[in-house]
Amino acid sequence: MVRIAALASHSALDVFDGAKDENFETIGLCKKGRERPYLEFKRIVDECIVLNDFKEIASEKIDNYLVSRDAIIVPNRSLAVYVGYDNIEKMKTRYFGNRKMLRWEERIGEKNYYRLLDEAKIRRPKIFKPEEVDGPVIVKLPEAKRRVERGFFIAVNRKDFEEKLNSLLKENIIDEKSIKEMVIEEYILGAHFNLNYFYSPIFNRVELLSVDRRIQSDLDSFYRLPAEIQLKLSRLPRYIEVGHEPATIRESLLEKVFEVGYSFVEATKKLEPPGIIGPFTLQAMVTPDLDLVVFDVAPRIGGGTNAYMGIGSQYSKLYFGKPISLGRRIAMEIKEAINNGSLEKILT
Repeated sequence: MVRIAALASHSALDVFDGAKDENFETIGLCKKGRERPYLEFKRIVDECIVLNDFKEIASEKIDNYLVSRDAIIVPNRSLAVYVGYDNIEKMKTRYFGNRKMLRWEERIGEKNYYRLLDEAKIRRPKIFKPEEVDGPVIVKLPEAKRRVERGFFIAVNRKDFEEKLNSLLKENIIDEKSIKEMVIEEYILGAHFNLNYFYSPIFNRVELLSVDRRIQSDLDSFYRLPAEIQLKLSRLPRYIEVGHEPATIRESLLEKVFEVGYSFVEATKKLEPPGIIGPFTLQAMVTPDLDLVVFDVAPRIGGGTNAYMGIGSQYSKLYFGKPISLGRRIAMEIKEAINNGSLEKILT
């Protein structure tokens, strides 16, 4: 009997809830001290394996156990961060989707999402070296103490960039290693949307299931303040993701939304065969000229999908006649593949 497993963080509740909707048993891979939600929500978590460290997921003991339970892991960002790409790719346990796509989420290295976007001919922000900064930029770099947090700051010009970088260094929010991994992007003015897609090899189509936006601390409260107060506070807001909220996008933009979704899938097939399978998110700005500029990529289930548990994703009803969550959509794809004897199309 196939069971659906996930590292118990990020979007795992969505995965487990959707799995139960399709009558699958579930396995939560929990870390000691962070297991309570998965023990409290007993309806959707059949088995909670409590580990001292998430890295144990890739150990021979846990790997063999998951194989013995006929488990399929649905990867999320926390799995990539805490277990690591090399360990994930070595495991014997089956994964939903192309596990080798996970490392393409990075901004540096041979496999990075800029290559994917360029291959797909999708517009993205320009990249600058520090000495090339001559206008508004957004700087992306890991924090010093919590490297899983990808820090950001915005600078209006070269002088502002250098002052803010030095300020963050003095406050120990970033360090020299952070600077080595820093990426400086052109700052695009527009409206921000997370476009949550699903590529189905079973139905041979790219589905747009939902749209959401991030809630970030302490930016969320900072930008609500009058400009006068912001200036007097004399501090940089943080961009730490703490939640998501559903959003809608102008219907006339859907043509472009589907165009970039299909182009992205074709690019992944070329650069990392068999390409993306299942959920992925393209974070985009919509400019005043109604162009889509993609500034970030998540080649797996996105954190914002939890916003649709119970109510279902906005566009899913247009495919299935009923609203469903992304977690349920994953379970439906697995069930359909089992019934058709084509699991090999969706697993690696």
